[in-house]
Amino acid sequence: MDKLRGRAETLKTARLLDVEPEALAFLRTLPAEDVRRFRASCVAALFDRAPDMLDRIAAATKLVPAGVAAAISQKALGPRLAAAVAGRLEPARAADIIGKLPVSFTAESCAHLDPRRIRGIVDRLDENLLVRVAVALAERGDHLTMGRFVGHLPDSALRRILPQVDDATVLRTGFAIEEPERLGRIVELMGRDRLASVIGSASAAGLWPEALAVAGMVTGEQRARIASLAAAQPEDRLDSLVTTVAGQDLWESLLPLVALLADEERRTVAALPSLRGADVLGGVVRAVVATGLWAEFLPLVGALPEDSRKVVADAAGALPAADLDALALEVDKRDLWELVMPLVELMDDEARTRIFELPAFQQPR
Repeated sequence: MDKLRGRAETLKTARLLDVEPEALAFLRTLPAEDVRRFRASCVAALFDRAPDMLDRIAAATKLVPAGVAAAISQKALGPRLAAAVAGRLEPARAADIIGKLPVSFTAESCAHLDPRRIRGIVDRLDENLLVRVAVALAERGDHLTMGRFVGHLPDSALRRILPQVDDATVLRTGFAIEEPERLGRIVELMGRDRLASVIGSASAAGLWPEALAVAGMVTGEQRARIASLAAAQPEDRLDSLVTTVAGQDLWESLLPLVALLADEERRTVAALPSLRGADVLGGVVRAVVATGLWAEFLPLVGALPEDSRKVVADAAGALPAADLDALALEVDKRDLWELVMPLVELMDDEARTRIFELPAFQQPR
């Protein structure tokens, strides 16, 4: 899911630099981890070289009660500057002042806070305030800022927040979460019924990429559960998932989920109208060649109708020799011959000859 991670990192970087995401579209072509490191460098450049004025203001706030400092922040500084000053304070002092501010002002300021200061401040805020700020951020549609904070919230706060935000907000926030290792716990707190509702909303809200990103960040049984819930959607919704994946070339995110499905669920996916076109199936083959996901793809191929399998066979048979040899080596390494041989049988004579002349077929087994 590197492509989806790269997309999220680009959005976060654009927000940090206060530019339109399209101005940084070139970042999407880079590895997501490289973009993440670039964003971390931007954070350091923006917040570590703050003007001396900020330190003088921060020092001055220590001389007055928290309520007075909050009034000054609200009336004289504004959300952006107040957040910059908060980032120069000790977390306990920043939390005291934030506790005296209106929730709407705090929610607006959150977007401008040094991301590295969030945990220390959140740990010291009253839970009721955390819940109210989170709901205010949801109402503002500020999912990127929610993604910065949600991983630091305690379970007790999350249990109160989740019923107050809609399914689309859950998906968009999960897509932008800064602590993906925390996402599994959030999914657990949602429960099966709410998770089913969230996955079901992905089609109507046009959020299949966000749902795929969330599925890619959880592991084990939770990932399989999300895959199964997606496969249980009505045909038109499930078809929209495949259409979205094909249009945005997100096969590396979808195929590992399809591989987790039970046989009947996989047959449901294989029967979708969107998986009958030569363009789509050819695109899947090209994506599998690029990602090496043959083990995830071949079980789906086996469930396709014969005419669709023939399209896949023709596309595979026309691959360059190097790609065909890589396929054969992967099949041999993973012992997938039982899945691939029916595909080879559908190829024309020329393609079959090319397959059997590959170096991988000359290796002793």
